[in-house]
Amino acid sequence: MKFKRCSGILMPISALPGGYGIGSLGAPARRFVDFLHEAGQSIWQILPVGPTGYADSPYQSCSAFAGNPYFIDLDLLVKDGLLKKSDFAKLSWGGDPKQVDYGTLYNQRFAVLRKAYHNFLQQRPVPGYETPYPDDWYRFQFLSSDWLPDYCLYMAIKEENGMVDWQKWPRALRLHEPAALEAFRAEHAEQIEFWAFVQYEFDRQWRALHAYAKSKDVAIMGDIPIYVAADSADAWAGRRLFEMDADGRPRRVAGCPPDYFSADGQLWGNPLYDWNYHRDTGFAWWIRRVRHALSIYDILRIDHFRGFDTYWAIPAGEVTARNGRWEQGPGMELFRMLHTALGDLPIVAEDLGEMFESVRVLLAESGFPGMKVLQFAFTGEDSVDLPHNYPRNCVAYPGTHDNNTLKGWFDSELGAAGQKQARAYFALSKQEGELRGLLRGVLASPAVLAIVPLADWLEEPAASRMNTPGQAQGNWCWRADAAAVTPALAKEIRALCARYFRAEA
Repeated sequence: MKFKRCSGILMPISALPGGYGIGSLGAPARRFVDFLHEAGQSIWQILPVGPTGYADSPYQSCSAFAGNPYFIDLDLLVKDGLLKKSDFAKLSWGGDPKQVDYGTLYNQRFAVLRKAYHNFLQQRPVPGYETPYPDDWYRFQFLSSDWLPDYCLYMAIKEENGMVDWQKWPRALRLHEPAALEAFRAEHAEQIEFWAFVQYEFDRQWRALHAYAKSKDVAIMGDIPIYVAADSADAWAGRRLFEMDADGRPRRVAGCPPDYFSADGQLWGNPLYDWNYHRDTGFAWWIRRVRHALSIYDILRIDHFRGFDTYWAIPAGEVTARNGRWEQGPGMELFRMLHTALGDLPIVAEDLGEMFESVRVLLAESGFPGMKVLQFAFTGEDSVDLPHNYPRNCVAYPGTHDNNTLKGWFDSELGAAGQKQARAYFALSKQEGELRGLLRGVLASPAVLAIVPLADWLEEPAASRMNTPGQAQGNWCWRADAAAVTPALAKEIRALCARYFRAEA
């Protein structure tokens, strides 16, 4: 897909101000769309919207298809007659409105959603209809039939077993034995349907938000991780998709090898795909996954793109990533199948880090824009990450969700030599503001797309960093201050983007 020259803002749903403990798909999201429109921004980039699990990471979701229940807007449920304001208004959602308290959310949010579900049941039957639910409920069920039943069953069994990893479930349920599953369905029908209701409400609210964004000429760039979590409905219900033994345990897991930053490498623990099985099935699961993603997003960023070329495979049971080995991924064979099935693919490839030449060949053959990150540029040499070296077909960032904020990086990570180079390269000045000068450099680059995290427009310090790779706790918590997201800021952003032909003046 050919992109037009434009700009956008990276802002996770979770980080939106307003709502109850976390950003939501209702008024908080619409206010941000309005801000983007006023700022002349064409793209709203978000992080994955799946249900969060271990360490609250959106990149370790229990489903490749489901939406995060935390993002369901409670005020919209009131508007729909499914809740009363008194059901949640006096609940504590955490002590700091600028931080997500995931523990509190977990303890509070599902009880409120269950009230909404029971009120939903009380609304049956629908007057004038023979069916007990609205027509769009059945539409949602039909369109989601390739993933929703497994996900709801998985969540109900997980809940019944104290939310432990599915590998610790009773053997018959763990191994998907039909008789055991049928007995569980019969005994826990309402519990299973609750999880369907949650996804139904997420879908309704998401699609309304997506339509609102389109009405404001704002495209949403979504994000999918290449791998699924080990503890996920996808791994439990689709064991043949992965390198798993007869007991459903991974034979090998994902990670990356030792490097300058980590002597032991990174042990992610995700189950690896059985690419031979995917080839034999015409990559049907991947087609379903990408089709679903493109039905809710306008542009799709794929995390860890290099894994489609070569990936690091680590024997299960290893305590580090040292003893892995490189394996060959599906390469262009997968993307040709996706193109044949889905047509033009508005995909952005995350191609950061150490790359084999074969990865660069794959990226070029795919035609997808890669990524360039300013924070990698100032090495004292003519780096490929310096803006004058950016190709047109790429997305330029000052930093991503995995980087420090621009201010945190410039103040404490760049170092004196790097600061000197940056000041000379961009002719930074106190009058303009050094951080604004850095953003100017990103926007002025040849890159067809330029995406700036909202935290960098707000000049947030290192404490507002979204994620620190390798750090298990304390990530994904930052929320923006509503008072800082002002019409004056929108006007400033529009003016700077218009200067470099990324927005209308």
